[in-house]
Amino acid sequence: MTARTFLFLLGSSRSGGNTETLARLAAEQLPPGTEQRWLDLRDLPLPDFEDRRHAEGHVAPTGHAATLLEATLAATDVVIASPLYWYAVSTSAKRYLDHWAGWAETPGTGFQQRMAGKTLWGVTALADEDPAVAEPLAGTLRNSARYLGMRWGGVLLGNGSRPGDVLSDTGATARAKEFFN
Repeated sequence: MTARTFLFLLGSSRSGGNTETLARLAAEQLPPGTEQRWLDLRDLPLPDFEDRRHAEGHVAPTGHAATLLEATLAATDVVIASPLYWYAVSTSAKRYLDHWAGWAETPGTGFQQRMAGKTLWGVTALADEDPAVAEPLAGTLRNSARYLGMRWGGVLLGNGSRPGDVLSDTGATARAKEFFN
């Protein structure tokens, strides 16, 4: 069995928010020695995605895009930790997912084949008491996983608005302790 390697992509507009807190709580439960790489998408901004399939084609990414592609392909488990913004993933998380389309068309990456079999997870904090409002976010991630032949690990939901509020959501903290099992 291959050792699991987790890539945590933080998609919040602030550090230390409820989504990150919940993701870190879940990550603490991973078996000792499980490799974890944490990348904050604010530190690795991507340009807007430009679909070049029917023009000059996609070229190998450079800069932050190359860093994110390498980290994504190196992981067995990709965790999108994005707060619920207007019922969906954050702009930085969506931009990252948009770039998957270009990476899938970039010669030599083998992106689609190399993503198949990995597991995609979501972690989000929301300020609404109704978890159904997070379905568009979950659907985006679930359908992205399905499209690439990835396993869908699910989404860990927590409730909170002000930083630290999610720790008062006892249901979320209990689910965090079992989430990656």
